[in-house]
Amino acid sequence: MYTSIESLAALSKERGQPLWQVVLEEEMAFSGAGREQVWEQLRQRYQVMRASACRALDQALPTVGNLISGVAKTHNAYASRGNSLCGPFLNRVMAMALSCSEVNASMGKICAAPTAGSCGILPAVLVGLQERDNLSTDTILEGLLVAGGIGAVITRNATVAGAEGGCQAECGVAAAMAGAAAVHLQKGTVEQMVNAVCFALMNVMGLVCDPVAGLVQVPCAQRNASQAVNALLSADLALAGMQSIIPADQVIEAMYRVGKMLPEQLRETGQGGIAATEKGREISHALFHPQV
Repeated sequence: MYTSIESLAALSKERGQPLWQVVLEEEMAFSGAGREQVWEQLRQRYQVMRASACRALDQALPTVGNLISGVAKTHNAYASRGNSLCGPFLNRVMAMALSCSEVNASMGKICAAPTAGSCGILPAVLVGLQERDNLSTDTILEGLLVAGGIGAVITRNATVAGAEGGCQAECGVAAAMAGAAAVHLQKGTVEQMVNAVCFALMNVMGLVCDPVAGLVQVPCAQRNASQAVNALLSADLALAGMQSIIPADQVIEAMYRVGKMLPEQLRETGQGGIAATEKGREISHALFHPQV
């Protein structure tokens, strides 16, 4: 059983297997499920991911306070116009990440990957690349296994909870998972997948968790969009040949230590960051104490 990124990569090399296959076989051994059973579970989860990534692209969904209602539809329309700074692909990915966040905030069905607050990042990257490159669902499920393996290691050795480690531990880890998956979908090497993990986490080291009014809407939705892009740019850095001078397991350890250093006001309590701005407090008061 792998317990670190280093041991996961080593198993891939020792067995002469792609990373996704190592994760698949370890999952089968751990759960006792057969290959087809695991594959079917992956397929079901990806269906949920795809549905949530597309559901709000053409219709605004009601959310508490309507803080992010309609953001996915608006951004998808912008992406379709063809005159954006980042181009249609990245903006389409951002729109899908926003859609997942909007579905989550409207009490719709999402796949927490690794958390509900970061639920849009991995789906947006996977669905976006499937659309752009016409990839088979089985290929996408291989990427999902890669992401799952990375997420399992980080969950074991650090945290994916904003309340424990800030948003770097939620959206940052989701970006790391998605970055590794993206490298696989581009036929990159295991080393490149590992480097993408490093870059994605480095890019958001220290990111606080400061939800306005304590709701998983603002800035959570915007961070889902930005971290989907972080995943893709981190994958590109790795695919271009850039190497992380810090080993992945040490980057994960650093992320965990930084999260522990954050004061409680910056760890999902809604007491710091933009949640503590004058407008943020005003929104919270209007939503939860309207008569006071």
